[in-house]
Amino acid sequence: MIESLRFATDGFRVIYALLAALLWVMTLLFSKQYFYRHRHLTRYFVFYFITFAAVLGVFFAADLLTLFLFFEIMSFTSYVWVAQEETEAALRASKTYLAVAVIGGLSMLMGIFMLDHAFGTLMISELRQAAGVFLAGTGGNFGNRRTYLYVAAALLTVGFGGKAGVFPLHIWLPKAHPAAPAPASALLSGMLTKCGVFGMLLVNCHLLFADAAWGKVVLILGTITMVLGAVSALFSVDIKRTLACSSVSQIGFITLGIGMIGIMGGHGIALQGTVYHMVNHTVLKLVLFLAAGVVYMNTHSLDLNKVRGYGKKHPFLAVAVAFGGLGLAGIPGFNGYISKTLLHESLVEHMHHLEAEGLQAEIGMFKTIEVLFLVSGGLTLAYMLKLFIAIFVEKGDGEEKDKRSSMTILSGIAVCGSAVLIPVLGLTPNVIFAKIGHAAEAFLGPNYFCATPVLHSESHEIHWLAFANLKGALISVGIGVAVYLLVVRGLLMKKVNGRRVYCNRIPAWIDLEESVYRPVVLAALPFVLAFFSRICDTLVDGVAGFLKATVFAPRKRKMSIWVGTKVTHMLGTVMDGIVAVLNKTLFHNHPITKSFVSLFAVSELEARQTFSLVIGSVSFGLLLAAMGLAISLIYLLF
Repeated sequence: MIESLRFATDGFRVIYALLAALLWVMTLLFSKQYFYRHRHLTRYFVFYFITFAAVLGVFFAADLLTLFLFFEIMSFTSYVWVAQEETEAALRASKTYLAVAVIGGLSMLMGIFMLDHAFGTLMISELRQAAGVFLAGTGGNFGNRRTYLYVAAALLTVGFGGKAGVFPLHIWLPKAHPAAPAPASALLSGMLTKCGVFGMLLVNCHLLFADAAWGKVVLILGTITMVLGAVSALFSVDIKRTLACSSVSQIGFITLGIGMIGIMGGHGIALQGTVYHMVNHTVLKLVLFLAAGVVYMNTHSLDLNKVRGYGKKHPFLAVAVAFGGLGLAGIPGFNGYISKTLLHESLVEHMHHLEAEGLQAEIGMFKTIEVLFLVSGGLTLAYMLKLFIAIFVEKGDGEEKDKRSSMTILSGIAVCGSAVLIPVLGLTPNVIFAKIGHAAEAFLGPNYFCATPVLHSESHEIHWLAFANLKGALISVGIGVAVYLLVVRGLLMKKVNGRRVYCNRIPAWIDLEESVYRPVVLAALPFVLAFFSRICDTLVDGVAGFLKATVFAPRKRKMSIWVGTKVTHMLGTVMDGIVAVLNKTLFHNHPITKSFVSLFAVSELEARQTFSLVIGSVSFGLLLAAMGLAISLIYLLF
């Protein structure tokens, strides 16, 4: 283990640290208007700045233990953001957030212990080489070494993936974002999820570099997350919940890219697409969550039916939201198109590679994932159209609440200034993104250690407006428009009192927290534990009864006030005989007069009474639990 905190810098870390600084500055500018007359602002801003320091600690950590320490600090300090409003929904969401953070943290710590035991080092710069040496070694108490490494990687991924919002630990995002203040939601979605993605990149690119089997697992998780988040966002009628589910979906796109990095051996297209989409999603969600905050400040609602028409007289806000929606949907000319094109290209190129090698059996899976990729892109456009048209085009109750300027100068700089970055990044992919890509390849790419073989190592220039690349975007646009017209305007609206309103038809099973996790943790698990505790209690009672009837059975005596057993009587008689001999010799002047038969009988009675009290008490159950934990810790340590 390391003895002190260690830090390191490189181009990629510095870029993301600067991006984090941008988010904190913009949300700080926005906070002055948003938190006007709010309570507990000192508490909020104390943890606001501590979390910023923790985020920087995560990105600049040189070893996994330092990263873990700041990752946990970040999790616990940002918990305060979720609970800031102190409403029932906020407190419930904060508990869910904290539960995922604690479970993920414990999982990460166990994975770190495993790696330290196997490698003898936790330095990030040494992980890839150490993993290669470990897999090439023999002996040791590791069993199958690759399986051992997979288990450690899975434990780390549970912690990092939980923070990123990857299925099935995505449950906190749809609850925490609507409950938290808008500036905090922008940071939770834009930056804290990227800390989790950063950890997943370390696992895939340093610990299990070019591992196709692991890459496929991550790819499948990313695909499920991508589709599930998009479907949930489409059904939602709450602005921030829609954006939160959208974050789940976009994290799915990023996770899909991480899986393709492993499958393609660190190929530049997959790596650059993943990193670009990390950056793009950070900027997009900064704009969209702050825009949602503007709507909430002026209407005091996030329900689409109550804010309809609010933005009809706010052109600057409309342009900002339009830029965010178009970028998120991957429309050409905006930043999301660049990263989604690269991710889609990685899928297509890998399918060409499989076809060239005659691996037809695997092409079907990747073709299905490509279709889901395009459909998810279409769903993204559909739910962003739903938000934009409801707020800025349709007539409704929101128009009546438009009584003052929607944004102050500082809030306008935060929202509109950030929105300007969306087309700038989209129109200069070979300038800004190229530098980000080179920095990412230097830190995560195949040349980090030249000894590792690289697949798909050829590189080529991307023609962004070529029909082959535009085709995917056009398919997604067609799907999105069709879904909006047929599903949103048809199935997701109904007439109430002569007017059409948006209705929440989200399936209950999509909420895994309510349908699976809470019933399991709060009902099924206590029942199972109580059942086994009852069995253990019955066994202990049976053993105690057996001992009472045999070893500790009371001796039957006709005229005796003493209660004893054959064992105590036998031991007492022997001791009385020894004492009688000693009284005639050594202790002649000071003989011992007590009877050991009586003494042992009394002691046995007291012991039985104490034993009966102990086995029937709660303390005895806690003692057994403590013994189990102690045995587990001893096993893990030695």
